[in-house]
Amino acid sequence: MKAAVVTFPGSNCDRDLAVAFEKAGAEVVRVWHKDSALPQGVDIVGVPGGFSFGDYLRCGAIAAQSPIAAAIQAHASRGGYVIGICNGFQVLTEMRLLPGALMRNAGLKFICKPVELVVATTESDYTAGYAKGQRISVPVAHHDGNYTVDAETLARLQGEDRVAFRYGDNPNGSMGDIAGILSENRRVLGMMPHPERVVDPAHGGADGAVLFASLVGKMALA
Repeated sequence: MKAAVVTFPGSNCDRDLAVAFEKAGAEVVRVWHKDSALPQGVDIVGVPGGFSFGDYLRCGAIAAQSPIAAAIQAHASRGGYVIGICNGFQVLTEMRLLPGALMRNAGLKFICKPVELVVATTESDYTAGYAKGQRISVPVAHHDGNYTVDAETLARLQGEDRVAFRYGDNPNGSMGDIAGILSENRRVLGMMPHPERVVDPAHGGADGAVLFASLVGKMALA
């Protein structure tokens, strides 16, 4: 499996994401936001956390207009895998690869702490390694993580089993306690918590390693 990790000005989790993919057994290539094409043979694109372009205008809005954005959108439209974490989730909503928007946290404060997540579905290559309803610990670090969507779309996400993770104790006011969602074909995942920061017990936990191992393993069998 070949993973491309994109870096924007202000990205600060790109190395962590690359390491997480590598630990799971993937070949990793790094991509700069001004590149206009993805490397040959890429299976999944990782859009990392951070503060792309300083979160100017709206979080992720400028990154979604970068030269690499069209290549990511084309990759997704061909059925390729894409994962966006934290700021990456914001970028994917701005690209319209996922519905909804990430708004200012309900408490109007930056949140940085481990949170409990509930695995809402195992019907995706990202979450198949967990048990449905399993509770895991994954850190968050965001100011604009309040997932917001219209009632019709929220009902569709829930009815189509496209909520990947929910917060056990909602820290930011997200509708439906949503921490992560899947695209219609279940190959695009956006989530605010940082699984790439918990792939090594030496860092305080390894609950995130399951996501990357599951993904790489499933794709290796495809």
